[in-house]
Amino acid sequence: MRYRTIGTDPATRREVSVLSLGAMLFGSATDEATSYAILDRYVEAGGTFVDTSDNYAFWVDGSQGGQSEELLGRWRRSRGVGTEIVVATKLGARPLAPGTSYTDNAEGLSAKVLRESAERSRERLGVDRLDLLYAHIEDRTVPLEETVGAFGELVAEGTVGLLGASNHRAWRVERARALAAAAGLPGYEVLQYHHSYLHRRPDLPSALDPDGDPGSAGADLLSYLRAEPDLALVAYSPLLKGSYARPDKPLDPAYDLPSTPRRLATLREVAAETGATVNQVVLAWLIGAELPAIPLVGASSVAQLDESLAAVDLDLTPEQRARLDGTW
Repeated sequence: MRYRTIGTDPATRREVSVLSLGAMLFGSATDEATSYAILDRYVEAGGTFVDTSDNYAFWVDGSQGGQSEELLGRWRRSRGVGTEIVVATKLGARPLAPGTSYTDNAEGLSAKVLRESAERSRERLGVDRLDLLYAHIEDRTVPLEETVGAFGELVAEGTVGLLGASNHRAWRVERARALAAAAGLPGYEVLQYHHSYLHRRPDLPSALDPDGDPGSAGADLLSYLRAEPDLALVAYSPLLKGSYARPDKPLDPAYDLPSTPRRLATLREVAAETGATVNQVVLAWLIGAELPAIPLVGASSVAQLDESLAAVDLDLTPEQRARLDGTW
């Protein structure tokens, strides 16, 4: 396994593995025994960065979520896991009532919600401090000053370590960070967005924003990250839910771009040259990129996880990277 540091403050920064494990469906669609086996294998391989949310996975059974955090809490207790494993969670997108969703009834990012939801997450996970807490989606009904101040209070109290944002417009992230800096408060240091090898259309409306998907790492966000090298990017759904390798998982129409056929062909060429799978090349490309990302991978079996773990040791040559990037 390889590692990198996220965060800048010595009091809250953490060293994490360059491959993060997503626990979204653990405790719901993925049963407890399988979830435990995947987590155990991840830790055995040196993995130290597990991702969840307080709303995972509400859509499986029409609940409000919490199953993933609860399972991780049980697993931590059963294995005696301590602070060596960094658990990141999110708040803001938990449905306020069963049978609803984050698109029509989200908890939001008020000071009251942040405090109460963070406490519930700590209880479910069985931790005194949340290592990394994300604002899961935007809440434009609450002033950013309120959200920034509430996050700062949690960090000052020691119940939260690092702060992050997911599915936010780049300008909203920058505005929140500027407000935090002006007030002498900690700001977002980890950004979690959908990011993969294939380019994605930025103009298609989404359930969260009619102007396009705010959860994809588009040009504005990537440019912002280049200008702010202390920020870390966690890339969710890097393998496009199996679409790179499985004929039964066709690409989403959002990837219907002129660049897609060429990039897919190059990806397959490099996979053949290296003896790796297409998925492994995608993950290695992300990990070792000029603008590096921490891929966040899901797994429904130990075999799936093992394929992803092997990507950590795949070193692409500069020539292969140039070809993949289309710069040769």
